[in-house]
Amino acid sequence: MLEIAGKFCFAGKPVRYEEYGNGLINKTFRIVCDSGVEYILQKVNTSTFKDPVSLMKNIELVTSYLKQRVRSSREALSLVPAADGKNYVDDEKRGFWRAYDFVPGSISLDSVSCAGDFYQGALAFGRFIDMLADFPAGNLVETIPGFHDTVSRYRAFKEAVAQDACGRVKKAQREIDFALSQESFASVFMDLLEKGALPLRVTHNDTKLNNVLFDKETRTALCVVDLDTVMPGLVMNDFGDAIRFGASTAAEDEPDLSRVQLDLELYAAFAQGFIEACGNNITKEEIELFPTGAKMMTLECGVRFLTDYLSGDTYFRTSYPEHNLVRCRTQFKLVSDMDKKSSQMNQIVARAARR
Repeated sequence: MLEIAGKFCFAGKPVRYEEYGNGLINKTFRIVCDSGVEYILQKVNTSTFKDPVSLMKNIELVTSYLKQRVRSSREALSLVPAADGKNYVDDEKRGFWRAYDFVPGSISLDSVSCAGDFYQGALAFGRFIDMLADFPAGNLVETIPGFHDTVSRYRAFKEAVAQDACGRVKKAQREIDFALSQESFASVFMDLLEKGALPLRVTHNDTKLNNVLFDKETRTALCVVDLDTVMPGLVMNDFGDAIRFGASTAAEDEPDLSRVQLDLELYAAFAQGFIEACGNNITKEEIELFPTGAKMMTLECGVRFLTDYLSGDTYFRTSYPEHNLVRCRTQFKLVSDMDKKSSQMNQIVARAARR
């Protein structure tokens, strides 16, 4: 590890490292140099991101653009170049690596403990949309083609059911039936996009609260991290993915489904902050579709967990054999609760838009 770290232009010699964060895809480490300066070192999962060089070009473009628009260096990530001048190290034996300056005095939150934290997270993601509103989305590659194409996700899901590679279909029949019952809804955004009724924007596409750094002292949001999935997308999906992760009353892998509901107070806090921070860079039509985005992203994530379970857990990191199936169940329970609360969700968004 320290040998890889030594290939980056750090201020000092790397002398210590530790695992950092709880990411499910990449491996992240905090590096400490003999100078006392700290960095973030990440091993990129090239099974997930099959063109890591283009991915790094995306991140370089976006971080450079953001740094021209923020008030403080702590409000945007800064890549650290490698000794050869590239913004990554591609080691034949040890994998593909990148490094960032460590944001001092920052923390990340793995769950929402209060509405204030979620509001701050909403401001961060909304500002991200706002600052990149004029960035030419066509300059970015799709790091995971069809990432939030829910129709394509359903196609992959049905293929996994048909193949039943691990003999798990019988164990997940109830979840499979639920997913199929929602299939007609899954095409709503893709149909609108095909008609030209929705604009493609530069979006984050993975808006979990733990992808925001907070100031340790003031608990205010500093910047958005985990930029691997930054690419052209729909703003409703960014809103919706944050809601499905942060406004649930239970963890993403909670086995007791009676504990899983949509918390409307947290939903309202995020809606207020996100709409406020996006400013005039989103349309009335997009805002009206925010509640639909919440259900869409929750359904899509449940389908992805289920697909991965049926395929042998090849994408998401798991801790036990049924982990992805448990994750799938929480998402589908949340979808059902959103259906029950849809009128309240619409009213909350409408009130936030009027402020």
